[in-house]
Amino acid sequence: MKTLTRSLVLGCSMLALAGCGAEEIASPGTGGNIIINNPTPSPTPTPTPTSSGVVAANGCPTIADAQGLTDEGTISGPTGTYRVCALPARFNTSSTLPYIRGLLYRMPGRVDVGTDGGPAPDASDGLSDTNVTLTISPGAMIYASGSSFLMVNRGNRINAVGTSARPIVFTSRDNVLGLNTDSSSGQWGGVVLAGRAPVTDCIAPGATPGSVNCERQVEGAAQPAVYGGATNADNSGRMEFVQIRYSGFVLSGDNELQSLTTGGTGTGTVFNNIMSFNSSDDGVEFFGGFVNMKGLVVVGSEDDSIDTDTGVKTNLQYVVVAQRSGVGDGVIEADSSNAFNDSTPRQNTQISNATFIQRRTNDQSIRIRGGTDYTIVNSVLVDGSAGTACIRVDDAQTIQGPNAALDELGAPRFQSFVMDCDTPFRNGSNGGATIANLQAFFAAGTNNNSNFTATLTGGFINGASENAVPVFNPTALSSFFDVPTFIGAAQNASRFQGWTCDSSTLTFGSNVGACTSLPVYTS
Repeated sequence: MKTLTRSLVLGCSMLALAGCGAEEIASPGTGGNIIINNPTPSPTPTPTPTSSGVVAANGCPTIADAQGLTDEGTISGPTGTYRVCALPARFNTSSTLPYIRGLLYRMPGRVDVGTDGGPAPDASDGLSDTNVTLTISPGAMIYASGSSFLMVNRGNRINAVGTSARPIVFTSRDNVLGLNTDSSSGQWGGVVLAGRAPVTDCIAPGATPGSVNCERQVEGAAQPAVYGGATNADNSGRMEFVQIRYSGFVLSGDNELQSLTTGGTGTGTVFNNIMSFNSSDDGVEFFGGFVNMKGLVVVGSEDDSIDTDTGVKTNLQYVVVAQRSGVGDGVIEADSSNAFNDSTPRQNTQISNATFIQRRTNDQSIRIRGGTDYTIVNSVLVDGSAGTACIRVDDAQTIQGPNAALDELGAPRFQSFVMDCDTPFRNGSNGGATIANLQAFFAAGTNNNSNFTATLTGGFINGASENAVPVFNPTALSSFFDVPTFIGAAQNASRFQGWTCDSSTLTFGSNVGACTSLPVYTS
């Protein structure tokens, strides 16, 4: 379920709900605002140390920020005993969290990186940038519980760059304590990046979508956090080789965070090799701005795996999605149906080299709506659930013809896309695509097959049938893409080894180990 535009707490009064934008106010998977009400942090438990394994570090490191880290003693689990160093509520100075064996960082609630600098990169909006960068070293592990989450504010950055051998891990306290199973989820908030790139569905009535006056609310408490602006090249930092486990804490009713949420991030922001594991809401959710990523793994999300909205321009390559058996909604949910379907910038998501595995009986694996542009090439979709359709497309604006004035590329596009579903297509609503329309769109591409028989091995690795499908050159869509020699996410597991973790849902092998356990390094 999308977590934006759901409550008065977000700063949209009942009289202004129409101006809040994105679709159904009380429906999961729609909207534009995240609601956070931080509880009073509870003390970290200090169980009896284990007799073997990791030994707790002697103390917390000194960081540049004046607030520093708070030594909270130790915490123990099946992998050993760790020194617990609590993060400050706000980083006001650029700081580095080093990897130290036997040390874990804890988020004691909402943790802000810098202070919001407003929608413009200069002081014309009355706010000055604090220019804080939070650097997290390879191998560092950060845990949290409840509604704790990391908020990277506009005009500030995160530099979370792990390595294939030592990814950065954001996880839950129960993961540290060894209490989790492969079905655990929703134990803390997630990671949120706010930027100044254009968005739609403005929170301010009368604001022009895509302008500096068009912003969306991320958090509506005493110190609200917002995203949006008019800076395409805005830079919110860098995240590479990162795992985000067991996130998606239920805040109230249908309000939840997901593993990674972006709002108005610009083209200067870098994302590569990110894994979402067992989010109780969406795996990843991108609102407005730009998201370009190579290497995305979403395993076990309990709503949609990839959710996009409010004018985001997204390019994704080398994508693995695997839902848990009987859990989750769609593999893809694109945009929201509302009165702003023709707002610009129009959402445009382009995906090459994906392998999608859906394992729940549902209405459809892929739902495209809200006037979005969408392209899937060189990809494989497998859904053996009885009665489940591969694709559904809602809303007349989603299938309208190309129109440069509306930033409109036309109906959804498919090339070298093969699907193994019980039912290929389902009729859309609100003037959307009929089954006949979808058949025509699919036939308009080359080397598509809506009645494919998958031969995947190891859960996601191409078999003979996948390797026999001719490859579409995705550089025709964007220079961002590599020119692949295969469809699907992988011909072997090597692209995803090292920085991932394993579960009964999907195993990658030769990595940091089980998702239910913390990684253990020799030094």
